[in-house]
Amino acid sequence: MRDVRVVLIGGTSNVGKSTVAQVVAERLGFAYLTTDRLARHPGRPWRTPEWEVPAHVAEHYGSLTVDELITSVLAHYDRLWPRIEDLITTHAAENGGRTGLVLEGSALWPRRVASLRVPRTAAVWLTADDTVLRARIHAAGHYEAATGDEQHLMDKFLARTERYQTLMTEALGSLGLDRIDAGDGRSAADLADTVLAAAALQNMVGRSTAVQ
Repeated sequence: MRDVRVVLIGGTSNVGKSTVAQVVAERLGFAYLTTDRLARHPGRPWRTPEWEVPAHVAEHYGSLTVDELITSVLAHYDRLWPRIEDLITTHAAENGGRTGLVLEGSALWPRRVASLRVPRTAAVWLTADDTVLRARIHAAGHYEAATGDEQHLMDKFLARTERYQTLMTEALGSLGLDRIDAGDGRSAADLADTVLAAAALQNMVGRSTAVQ
């Protein structure tokens, strides 16, 4: 791959960004980071053995409409963008003395990334059919065994996830940015190969002639 020092991987929740990004980082010998680590917006609203849903997270998904949920998360990403841009710029610097970076997260909104004028930076977005996202979220939250209230919160999270992807995909299409189908059953290793191939062909951030 050319002199790329930063690889950005965007996409909606549960599309597989973190798994693929970690494979890409390992292949390149780069550091891996998720935008979730920079500032956390209310995350998944389902219990795990190690985590209980905080009251404010349940309130967030339970009280807001899908439109309000989208407005809230996009506003959060707008506030977060200066930190993201600074991180990208720092790691892309030729003499920065830092390792390269693979950065993934839903906060990598297409129009923001398309405005970057940072050399040695590539970007791709992962997408998946809504049925794939639904199956993954239901499995993660043990939907069938959940209470009615828990299912309601998961339904709202899923609706926000699907709406986000719809808006994101429309933006990608209008801007001519690279996206890859991550829901077709390919392994993380195969998807990482496709990400790297797309990144190698980009002559502007997020734009290449790669055939997906």
